[in-house]
Amino acid sequence: MDMTRPAHVPLVASHRQRLAIFCFLLTALFMATLDNQIVSTALPTIIGEFGELERFGWVGSAYLLASSASMPIYGKLGDLFGRKYVMLAAIVVFTVGSLTCGLAWSMDSLIASRVLQGLGGGGIMVSIFSINADLFEPRERAKYQSYSSLVIMASGSLGPLLGGTMSELFGWRSIFLINLPVGIVALTGISLLLPYRRPIRKPKIDYLGALLLAGTVASIVVWADSVTLFGSLVAWQSMIVVAAGAACAILWIFVEGRVPEPIVPLKLFRDSTFSLFLIVSFCTGSVAIGMANYFALFLQTTTGLSPTAASFCFVATTVGIVIGSISTGRLISMTGRYKPFTLIGLSMNVVALFIFSQLPVGTPVPVILGFMLMQGLAIGFGQQAPIIGVQNSAPREDVGAATGAVTLMRMAGASIAISIYGAIVAAGIRGVGTSIPGVADIGSLTPTMMLALPEASRIAVHTLYTHAFIPVFLTGSVMAVIGLIAGFLLKPVRLPPAVVRTESSSKPAT
Repeated sequence: MDMTRPAHVPLVASHRQRLAIFCFLLTALFMATLDNQIVSTALPTIIGEFGELERFGWVGSAYLLASSASMPIYGKLGDLFGRKYVMLAAIVVFTVGSLTCGLAWSMDSLIASRVLQGLGGGGIMVSIFSINADLFEPRERAKYQSYSSLVIMASGSLGPLLGGTMSELFGWRSIFLINLPVGIVALTGISLLLPYRRPIRKPKIDYLGALLLAGTVASIVVWADSVTLFGSLVAWQSMIVVAAGAACAILWIFVEGRVPEPIVPLKLFRDSTFSLFLIVSFCTGSVAIGMANYFALFLQTTTGLSPTAASFCFVATTVGIVIGSISTGRLISMTGRYKPFTLIGLSMNVVALFIFSQLPVGTPVPVILGFMLMQGLAIGFGQQAPIIGVQNSAPREDVGAATGAVTLMRMAGASIAISIYGAIVAAGIRGVGTSIPGVADIGSLTPTMMLALPEASRIAVHTLYTHAFIPVFLTGSVMAVIGLIAGFLLKPVRLPPAVVRTESSSKPAT
């Protein structure tokens, strides 16, 4: 693919206006990504009101399924119709979905509302990165997208803590209803400040391609959650889901090669940068977002920390993400190089997760926090490059589609990893036949119950979970190795330097 292109002209000339728009975009992004995690600690309260414990997994899976399936579609719609109105539509859908979640009267209505919420959340997560590509030049973009990625990871760390605190103080409905004023603020700010850039080509929507891609992604997410849904990743129901997903994928490739405006143009795959970053994004999603869900469980079951104390331990990971993300954004902006930081981040992931797999029973919490800080640094170093790289390699008219694809792969990696890690932990616990005094069913052992156990029984539980987590961390380390290999194969591209211009020399597009 030809890497030479006209100099980038920012959509907004005023730097102050760009910053104001960016702040409103971050507000919407934090709102959307927070809801992917905030519900986790509120679920016991929700189950207490609605019952239907066997369906609690769908409260989280419904959001992930809808947001993942809609990401590439929103990216393409932004390319065809302009990103401003697509972003506004996504915020409206998400806010309405939050309202219906807060007013849910049954588990069915809550799950349906989470689907609606996810359809908006997926659009917000994709659109913000595409709008950043319009607002900032490539090197400057690296700095600001570090803040966007930082918001995504910080919301994942803060979500469980905020969900538990708000549901305890104000009731579980508050975790959804709080999005209404936030959504209105973001909607107002973006609608007033963000100019509309009219696409130069006539919109032609690939309805069949969108449907097939959504079916493929939905099949992947459902299969990844099939341990909860069907009892096994290889149950006959799971295999039907896999077959349906494979059929959708094959038909999607066939359709995308024959329509004028494909959802994900196959020509993007001609540049190895795009293909390799899809692999990198999948792997970083699995070791960053996917693994974050299990660090809390690891801390509570192997050290005896309470849920609140374990949540506060994520501050170490968040600090690492902040330092790594902001530093990497600025260094990419200065040097124009993004490949080295991909390699540094994934290398640190490999080492950190391998060290976690070797930690002995009774490892002091401060030592664990040190390695969580290291894991946070690894995430911060590695999360910038995929979006910056594909946006730089893709034609400008396909930036939204490329951004949607790479964001989708990150979420797909997280979704599949979450289920695989959970299956590994469950297998490790079930595979031990030793009975522990005072523990009738270790799977139903809560942190409070664990603290009430005799010391010998508590140490036995800690030992059991420590051994169960060894293959989880080793699996995460292997995923990071796969991403690292793909990172080594990336071209040593250097982003074009920023063009110095006065505010009067650059006018907003209309």
